[in-house]
Amino acid sequence: MPNDITSTHQKALTINLDDKIYGAIAEIGAAQEVARWFFQVGAAAGSVAKTLSAYDKQISDDIYGEAGRYVSRERLESMLDREYELLVARLSETRGQDTRFFAFCNTVSARNYTGTNECQGWVGIRFQSEVGGEPNTVILHINMLDDTNLAQQEVVGILGVNLIYAVFFHADGSGHGLATLGDNTGTARLEADLVDVSGPAFAGVDSITTGMAIVQGGLAQAILLDHTGRQQPPTEIIHKRPAIIERTTLRSGVPARSASLERGAQQLAAEGLAQAKDPVTITEFSINNVHTGEDADTEQVLAHVRQLVDNNEWVMLTAMGQTYRLSSYLRRYSQQPVRYVVGISTLVMLLCDRFYGNSGSSMLEATGKLFSENARIYVQAMSRDEFQRHIDAAGLSSDWFVTAGDDGYISLSNLSFHGPVQKLYEYLLESDWIEELQSGN
Repeated sequence: MPNDITSTHQKALTINLDDKIYGAIAEIGAAQEVARWFFQVGAAAGSVAKTLSAYDKQISDDIYGEAGRYVSRERLESMLDREYELLVARLSETRGQDTRFFAFCNTVSARNYTGTNECQGWVGIRFQSEVGGEPNTVILHINMLDDTNLAQQEVVGILGVNLIYAVFFHADGSGHGLATLGDNTGTARLEADLVDVSGPAFAGVDSITTGMAIVQGGLAQAILLDHTGRQQPPTEIIHKRPAIIERTTLRSGVPARSASLERGAQQLAAEGLAQAKDPVTITEFSINNVHTGEDADTEQVLAHVRQLVDNNEWVMLTAMGQTYRLSSYLRRYSQQPVRYVVGISTLVMLLCDRFYGNSGSSMLEATGKLFSENARIYVQAMSRDEFQRHIDAAGLSSDWFVTAGDDGYISLSNLSFHGPVQKLYEYLLESDWIEELQSGN
């Protein structure tokens, strides 16, 4: 564990020893793992007013009202409403003059005995940032990735402690404290794909800022933003839909609207594949893009993403450097066609071993993962000058590929490679896994 990350034990103990923080913890679906931390480290009487677990559906309905789904945002919000209101009503008179109250709740579907369920859930906290102040709320949707129920319980407990600690000890009004929610977990065990905040503690903090915080902090691989800048659960938007993806960088700027995505959608339609739903067109921006060598600060990235949101239907902010990782991520939600729209300079980089050195996969292995399960790349021609600028910016030499002829543009027809990469390139072309992006209508 990095030295600058506070352990879960220390976070729970710090909360217990602060007699000005007091609250209720209600958990459904993965035992009492958050509450357990506070009792395990000692001095829990200092912070825990009440714990509750209502596993029986009838009892849960009697307490929180009927719900269409028990692992849902609706159910979580009803839990937060009731637990916070009860806590304040019962304790304001005796403790309200010097205590900040909170209600932490979760409703999750941890791995069942047969391993057939979707391991996901909703986690939230309602809290006072000031004594007697109006409440604030943080809500997350999470996916548990461990193979066993016990491990999933454990990681939900760690997240819960992180969340309670973050809102009381890292709340500076910027939302950046949410980056600590991934402490001691990592996306190999747990990830969030939505975080929503409200209340006076987050005045001026938008959904893009909170999304950036959990992506940078390692709790999220990706968050999906609609054209208003609000986060939406990928499982609801991408579910069983084809996807057209355009990866972008700071260097590429922000067009008024991506004509390439529209042309990609037209080209997919021309393939004549049966599609139950219209494709979702996504502009993706990675904070770890391995092809750019960019070293932008957070404010630059936030400004860029806000521009992308203003001009596109869907924007995905990710921590995925290599494109094949994005393919694997999308396959969680849909087995429908995936089509990437890239400039030809990006294709050259995709076939360069250099960009896979720290990925755990070779270029050949990554190529196989990228094109698995009905994925293709639509390649956009580029002017020679623009092509060369992109290659130079990535620090690539041109001694392993050839751009033939004196045409002013580089396209699939005049690009070739030295050595065995040429064989792979020819195979991808002949298999129709890469093809020219057509000019459209």
